[in-house]
Amino acid sequence: MEFITYEQEGFVGIITINRPKALNALNSQVLEELAATFKAVDLETTRCLVLTGAGEKSFVAGADIGEMSTLTKAEGEAFGKKGNDVFRMIETFPIPVIAAINGFALGGGCEISMSCDIRICSDNAVFGQPEVGLGITPGFGGTQRLARLVGEGMAKQMIYTARNIKADEAYRIGLVNAVYTLEELLPAAKKMAAGIAANAPIAVRNCKKAINDGMQVDMDQAIVIEEKLFGDCFETEDQKAGMGNFLEKDKEKKLKVVPFQNK
Repeated sequence: MEFITYEQEGFVGIITINRPKALNALNSQVLEELAATFKAVDLETTRCLVLTGAGEKSFVAGADIGEMSTLTKAEGEAFGKKGNDVFRMIETFPIPVIAAINGFALGGGCEISMSCDIRICSDNAVFGQPEVGLGITPGFGGTQRLARLVGEGMAKQMIYTARNIKADEAYRIGLVNAVYTLEELLPAAKKMAAGIAANAPIAVRNCKKAINDGMQVDMDQAIVIEEKLFGDCFETEDQKAGMGNFLEKDKEKKLKVVPFQNK
């Protein structure tokens, strides 16, 4: 891997896009290495992932304009599909993925963050979909995920104007869940990931699938998806241990209650 690094800390995997001289811009090689990295994650020993960018300036500054500038129509469509395939893999990955957004998240950078389950950012983060200023549309899911996350009106405003927004506005419109200082960002992402990893892994995976799949259908179909994934958790070691521990703690708590003595 030339542009992607992977570290394992307990049940948490940290994936870093490591192309800081190009502000971690996404070219074909980066996309291919990202796909290979996700495919290589050991789901037996990993329960949550953190995705971030190398350096202090940029998470991902966008897709590589140098590579895109000479593409034909057919090549442009193929490049869009390559990015969409990788981002869809992240979005549907069995375990949660937290984006720790340090600096620029523009174009493809904003789009890859939106394919993650949870987004937190540093106070120097900048988000935007600047594509119309370059004569193209967002091509890696921006026209679809942004509207789903922040609402159709706000998404259209951001995309049509190509205006960047800062961390505080991204938080205000619901694009990110929290804002930290740059120094606090990665530790906060790791702490959140460790908290997720401490919960029952089958249940967490089923929750992700239930939310993702349920958001694509109407409520009547969505609750059927939930029912099946809820039922799927029963008879697992996670469910037996989790409920058994709860009942044991409840029993101990009741034994400690001192009855009221009326003198």
